[in-house]
Amino acid sequence: MAEFIRFDQLTKFYGSVGVVEQLDLGIEKGEFVSLLGPSGSGKTTLLMMLAGFTQPTSGKILVDGKAINAVPTHKRGIGVVFQNYALFPHMSVGENIAFPLQMRGVGKVEISERVAKALDMVQLSAMRDRKPSQLSGGQQQRVALARALVFEPGVVLMDEPLGALDKQLREQMQLDIRALHKRLGLTIVFVTHDQSEALTMSDRIAVFNKGRIEQIGTPRAIYDEPQTRFVAEFIGETNLIEGIVERMEGRNALVRLHDGQLVTAASTAQFNTGKKVFLSVRPERIELGTETTGDNHFKTSVLDSVYQGDHLRVQLDERAHNFVARLDRKAQEWQAGTNVSACFSAADCWTIAA
Repeated sequence: MAEFIRFDQLTKFYGSVGVVEQLDLGIEKGEFVSLLGPSGSGKTTLLMMLAGFTQPTSGKILVDGKAINAVPTHKRGIGVVFQNYALFPHMSVGENIAFPLQMRGVGKVEISERVAKALDMVQLSAMRDRKPSQLSGGQQQRVALARALVFEPGVVLMDEPLGALDKQLREQMQLDIRALHKRLGLTIVFVTHDQSEALTMSDRIAVFNKGRIEQIGTPRAIYDEPQTRFVAEFIGETNLIEGIVERMEGRNALVRLHDGQLVTAASTAQFNTGKKVFLSVRPERIELGTETTGDNHFKTSVLDSVYQGDHLRVQLDERAHNFVARLDRKAQEWQAGTNVSACFSAADCWTIAA
């Protein structure tokens, strides 16, 4: 597919502070890309520059091959959904959704038809005459989504749109937005600080840190093959240990830990002997047992085991570098002090340059 949105060496400074620095990013038509990162990492600033609410200090923004830096916000053909909904309280649901069409001079008959279609799309047809104050948070967010889609924009931007919702409703809305994206073929740029949300909804995730993209890739690649320590620690939970590369064996690195133990880890990069690296092992990749299996194993003991509903969280002692293991909820409940072997394969241990 062809690139639809392009950020070319985009930079934004506030005074002497760089919020976005020489950023390059391409987004394909119909793609769902999440901008994921902590507060202050530059993701919302990038979204606001694409929407036209903020002007870049330097660099270009192109949509469908055309530079839009000088194009006014209302002429960019971009729909925006905010966290606080931004609905007009004195207008009905139908009037809120009709507003962007009225601003574009669409006729009354067509407005009525398109509002009805948009309401049906978000399953709120029965709410057309209600005021926003008469709706739940989830319903208000659906109205905001319908308003962003009703004028059939080429791009839809979403800035933490589910942040104000409770967990159950947020998870349902994630699936609803994902389904709409698939059905309508929308190009969506979605800002979030919630790792689970990004993993659930995205075709690709761009992980932001201090105004730069640390890594961009599919949810699976970001989670299973982090390229930096920041990405490994920010996306989900991981166990990190430091070591020195002993040698490469094909696509694996043989790494010696500070206690002298050798660990075999997967790697897409070729590291020189003596290179300091970090090894990342996700808690759910670790198996506990009385026998040693797999490519890597630590003889260790259980410090604590906590039942957390859908899984068991087991803390291991320093012989396993205080690793945390995440086990199936029906797995054996290991008692504190029990001697065990913590085992994991080379494919589940990822090598990251220090």
